[in-house]
Amino acid sequence: MQLNEFLKYRSKIQKVELPTPLAHAKMTPSNRMELLKQCDFDQLVPKKASVMMLFYPKEDIMHLALILRTTYNGVHSSQIAFPGGKVELEDLDLQQTALRETYEEIGIHPTTIEVIRSFTPVYIPPSNFMVHPYLGYSNQELTFTLQEEEVAGLVELSIPLFLDDSIVKTKIMSTSYAKDIVVPGFQVNDHFVWGATAMMMSELKETLKMVL
Repeated sequence: MQLNEFLKYRSKIQKVELPTPLAHAKMTPSNRMELLKQCDFDQLVPKKASVMMLFYPKEDIMHLALILRTTYNGVHSSQIAFPGGKVELEDLDLQQTALRETYEEIGIHPTTIEVIRSFTPVYIPPSNFMVHPYLGYSNQELTFTLQEEEVAGLVELSIPLFLDDSIVKTKIMSTSYAKDIVVPGFQVNDHFVWGATAMMMSELKETLKMVL
């Protein structure tokens, strides 16, 4: 899919009703579904964060930018994610958080990104964050500058491959809340994308399939 074709569907993406429950469920292990049902957010008071699901042209094909987190002592160490992070006091709103963090982590200035819309927030129990995804795009090829302290690498996923159901896989994993469970996710090159990022990707993928 080229940029001009992608832009034809921009208004449809803005208006379509998000396929949230089904899309999220596709990428949620059954035991995590039960855990989420038991969450009392009034008591938990989740911290807020935002991420940017950024599309951009590369060699005439639209791609989606993902990052590989650095290895550190934390629950999200070495995971694949969207660029983003927690809300800071200077942020005017959640969208600005996503834009600021994208600039800090991968060097793409907010003026380069056109935000299309917000997507459904995803709660992450291990870190008690409610993550708010935003969909944006750039109409030019990008040069990335990675924040070495937090980003170990960039993972670029073309829209044709993203929409290919062959990259949807399952894997036996041990997580922070269960051992040796079947976890659904996306196999992107050598990386297995699971958890909250996979849930966001699933909602984005199902939304694109509805409008294309």
